[in-house]
Parts: sequence; C-alpha cells; structure tokens
Amino acid sequence: MAEAVLAFGSNLGDSAGAILSAMKQLDHMDGLELVRASQLYRTPPWGVQDQPDFLNACAIYETALSPEALLAACKRLEKDMGRETGQRWGPRLIDIDLIWMEGEVRESETLTLPHPRAAERAFVLVPLEEIAPFLDLSGQTVASHLAALGAPGIEPASP
Repeated sequence: MAEAVLAFGSNLGDSAGAILSAMKQLDHMDGLELVRASQLYRTPPWGVQDQPDFLNACAIYETALSPEALLAACKRLEKDMGRETGQRWGPRLIDIDLIWMEGEVRESETLTLPHPRAAERAFVLVPLEEIAPFLDLSGQTVASHLAALGAPGIEPASP
C-alpha cells in the first residue's frame, strides 16, 4: 500500500456535495482507503477567469493501485458523476487530479508525478497544507511552496 494525494474541485451544481460524494465513492473502491481529507476551500478560478468560484479540497488515500489505475479510476468516477469534456480550465461538476504518490516519479503522455503544476496552484497547496504540510512535493515541502506563493487569499468555505 502506498499513500496518494488527490485534489478535488467543482464549480457547477452542488459543488460541496460533489466533492464529498467523490471522496466517499473512492473510499469504497477496492484498493483505496481514505486516510484524511481537508476541509473545503472557496477559490477563485484559475486559467479561465469568467466562471464561478470553485470549491477545492485534497485528500490522502492508502492505495494498492498503480498510479495509472488510480488515475483511470478517478477519470471513470468523474464521468459517472456527469463530468463532460469542455473548455480547459473551465467550469466543471467535478475534477479529480492525482497530485502525488508515494515512491512514484514519472513522466508520460498520460501521467506526470508529482503533478507538474501543483506547486504553482494555491487551490491545491492550501488544502494540502492542512493535511500534509511537510509532504515533499518536487523537492520542497508543501508549506514552503505555499510560502513562496505569498498570501493567496483562500479561505475555508462556509458550511
């Protein structure tokens, strides 16, 4: 079993419900067990600005799956939950990204670990710092990456 970090985002429909449902559904899949999850954070859109704010969260899972199998499970779940292919960085019902996996460093057409832009994205770093501030992400801790970004202005979402 290895630990894996997944990042969740949504800005359409019941975003909180979608993220919590995705976390729960993953926890019930064979080869995956939820270890801990961050709270939800309201974040401004990244990439495409003309869209609603996102809710974002991160979670750590214990997994017996390979990185490719875990990513495929996440993409199947997104589709099952109603995600449609649309504009890159645009609005979405659910987005699940594999950010990091214990002992795995790779770069292929389908998967790069650690996620190549995670250290630049406060919407990943803020919730990840809550649950794993000392995780080594591309040679620095999550807390160090977040400090380098400055004050991102991301606050926990209201219940």
